[in-house]
Amino acid sequence: MAQVDFAERQLTLKLVYFGPPLSGKTSNLRALHANVDKLNRGRLMTLDTRDDRTLFFDLLPIFFRTSNFSFRIKVYTVPGQPVHEATRKVVLAGADGVVFVADSSPDAASANRDAWQNLTAILHAHALDKIPIVVQYNKRDLPDRQPIDLVDRFDDPMRHVIEAEAVHGVGVIPTFFELVGQAWTYLDQDLQLATKLGIDSHAFRQSLAEHVGAADAVE
Repeated sequence: MAQVDFAERQLTLKLVYFGPPLSGKTSNLRALHANVDKLNRGRLMTLDTRDDRTLFFDLLPIFFRTSNFSFRIKVYTVPGQPVHEATRKVVLAGADGVVFVADSSPDAASANRDAWQNLTAILHAHALDKIPIVVQYNKRDLPDRQPIDLVDRFDDPMRHVIEAEAVHGVGVIPTFFELVGQAWTYLDQDLQLATKLGIDSHAFRQSLAEHVGAADAVE
């Protein structure tokens, strides 16, 4: 659950990028970090592992103030290899929302499904079954990519999916703002953020967009 300090007037959100090995989680964070105003972003911290090109974790704090309230958004990735199961459990603890980065390669269908099942199992163990999950299908520039109307929608045939080419920055910002919007709505139901902070979902995302170099991301 989000950390809210009404005395200090500060809200901290935790968002996690999850997916199978080499699906593009790291590329998403690097592209996102590159868009954030340098005055409002923390250092992108990484720890490489020998058996997985995905970072051990990234930490991206985004600091900004609006409506006399400060916000901090922590954005993490988790390693996809099975050996890092314990790390995934630790990083997902306390998450307010998840981006599931699926691989568009036809050969990755099984890995996508395995990673999804691992994600839902961990969320259930943390009693986080109801937090929002945004599904992104990355690597849409692959010549043999799965047709988007045939991809796995993970037990929900009506699930909206976002197409991306994270290595080129395509689809990264829409994915991030989709999750931010859903996370705010989810938290507002329990914490009444709009009433207590004096800022609604649109104003929050609009202020955030100015710091992420995505002024057109919020209509």
